[in-house]
Amino acid sequence: MTFVRVLAGTILGLAVLWLLVAWALRQPNFDREPYPGDKRAAAATLEQHVRFLTAEGEWRSVHNAAGMARAADYIKRAFSGTGAAVSEQVYKAGPVETRNVIARFGLEARPRVVIGAHYDVFGDLPGADDNASGVAGLLELARLLDGMNLPTAVELVAYSSEEPPFFGGPEMGSAVHAGALTKSSVQVVAMISLEMIGCYTERQPHQGIVLGTIYPRHGRFVALVGRWADRDLVADAKKCFRGASALEVVSYSGPTGLGADLSDQRNYWAAGIPAFMVTDTAFMRNPNYHEATDTADTLDYPRMAQVVDGVFSTVVMLARH
Repeated sequence: MTFVRVLAGTILGLAVLWLLVAWALRQPNFDREPYPGDKRAAAATLEQHVRFLTAEGEWRSVHNAAGMARAADYIKRAFSGTGAAVSEQVYKAGPVETRNVIARFGLEARPRVVIGAHYDVFGDLPGADDNASGVAGLLELARLLDGMNLPTAVELVAYSSEEPPFFGGPEMGSAVHAGALTKSSVQVVAMISLEMIGCYTERQPHQGIVLGTIYPRHGRFVALVGRWADRDLVADAKKCFRGASALEVVSYSGPTGLGADLSDQRNYWAAGIPAFMVTDTAFMRNPNYHEATDTADTLDYPRMAQVVDGVFSTVVMLARH
């Protein structure tokens, strides 16, 4: 009987420990932040942006200067159709001269919230979810923010070099941008990275035992991913997402070794800036990741619009605090 009691106690202790770990990583909360204003992201507009960026043969690769220029010019035109101050950040990525495209709402001297998404692709691929979806969300954010008078400036950045061979190095567009912010001594309240926001499925594959016991088995949710140090920021963002739509939102706040650093937020962390990623979980869910099948027809634009509404609400919340 002593052995049975010890075994039962051990199992119970491990179960309690696992529940504590799950709670710490996922940070459940149930509050909602009221949605700000009447404007909403439009699914049809998001689809229009994605279809332009993924046109056959117009690959957004640093090895295809014409395709990169076409994408950058399109982003710049969309930003310029708002009241934002639009600029370009030209830099070298390897032997190639390329450019981040930036739209700033509010005065340059003010603290700012940064939202970014990379517009380059891996290889000669359409890259609809990765990451035309994030760029389309960025362009819709510009439309939603247009005309708002916020006490904190908001800066939208489309990065031109995130994919290999630049990932993890100083030639990432986000590394260039974060470095420039550090040199300018501008206060950055937070950074939000939009990394693949368009794929939603009935089943969530490729999670493994650890994630599969904590997160939904379906793929109809969006994830907010940050470090433990970003847990309060992520928790506040979840409230904004809940108040913006009925789309399920989950979060991860923990070690970066499980993939939390696999996008542009990593470079803002390196610069000491709080940041998190908004994602459909990328290769964990999308079978078209880095494949020729990552096309505009595979994305769920109504759910994408709900994600953008959640990001918009989060940005307004951050800018008003």
